[in-house]
Amino acid sequence: MSSPFSNTVYVWQALFLREALDRFFGSRAAWAWLLVEPAMHIGFIGGVWGMMRRNSMGGINIQLWIIVGMLAFFLFRRTAVQTLHALDCNKAFFAFRQVRPFDVALVRASVEAFSMFFISLFILGAAAMMGLDVLPDDSLKVLLALSGLWLFGLGYGLVTSVCMRMVPDSGHIFQILMMPLYLISGTIMPLRYIPLPYRDWLLWNPLAHGLELVRLGFFSNYHTLTVSFSYLYYWALGSIALGLALYRGLETRLVTQ
Repeated sequence: MSSPFSNTVYVWQALFLREALDRFFGSRAAWAWLLVEPAMHIGFIGGVWGMMRRNSMGGINIQLWIIVGMLAFFLFRRTAVQTLHALDCNKAFFAFRQVRPFDVALVRASVEAFSMFFISLFILGAAAMMGLDVLPDDSLKVLLALSGLWLFGLGYGLVTSVCMRMVPDSGHIFQILMMPLYLISGTIMPLRYIPLPYRDWLLWNPLAHGLELVRLGFFSNYHTLTVSFSYLYYWALGSIALGLALYRGLETRLVTQ
């Protein structure tokens, strides 16, 4: 007789396969758009800094600075957005008692991590072919920072998906919030360029810590502000704990509404 844990693993496997097929082959250009979107952002921001004749940022190549920060932010953003819509996109599966709301959210976030891994490899590989040194100085630090960003994206998605389920129109607000987060997290402009006291205010944003930690992992000589793994993980684990509590307390409403 199979155990509850093995049944859960089977459910995750089936959901993962379904989500992966839908994400990569749901339309003719689905897989291409996953790659084109971050590449367009990287190319545009790189072009803007190029016109300003800026070649380095914090002591590292400007193109690598943009690529690393952009890929890190996209990992968070895509994880958060896909988790946000997990409940609405998988309503039919709740007819099976083995499928719980958290299962679909976790699997959706995992598919995004899977896709961003290969997208990052492709973009960094293209940068290496252009002569850039893309190997990180501290791979463990990069992995820990990216894991923190992914966990925060999962937690953000869990909390906001419940809010959107209770108040459907709030989903538009949460997606709009991604634009200011894009601007104030150090994705396209270093936070050290922001004058005081606004710079200290922006450091309340855990995404700023995550992006700068990823860059520090890639470039040990990178000059940045004081950032913290503990602060990033406090936010990540705290948001996941809140999301799990909401999922647990409102499970019946999440499934039936």
